[in-house]
Amino acid sequence: MKSVAWWVGVASLILLTLLCVCWEAFLAPLRPGGSALMLKALPLLAPLFGLLHERIRAFQWTSLLVLGYFCEGVVRAWSDSGRAQQLAVIEIVLSVILFASCLAYVRARRRTTQ
Repeated sequence: MKSVAWWVGVASLILLTLLCVCWEAFLAPLRPGGSALMLKALPLLAPLFGLLHERIRAFQWTSLLVLGYFCEGVVRAWSDSGRAQQLAVIEIVLSVILFASCLAYVRARRRTTQ
């Protein structure tokens, strides 16, 4: 049976990836018609298969990777306005959820293996 932390972690990673692509493609791009900044979603694809296969190392380094997205969300929530600011707040929420679920999953796995 999959743990809640695993489900939440995988779902929030996928949602954060989709948010990054949609944000810069058509929701609120820096330039009209889309921006190459949507490539910022590529690093989020790297840990996806590790998380799907429940590899503890993938959860560990995903918790570090997501901190960059949290920082970007904070900066853009502070400096942008309108729809971009709302999307930045969503990015902050998703990155905090992903970070917390990664920590919870690692902690649960460590308890079961000891």
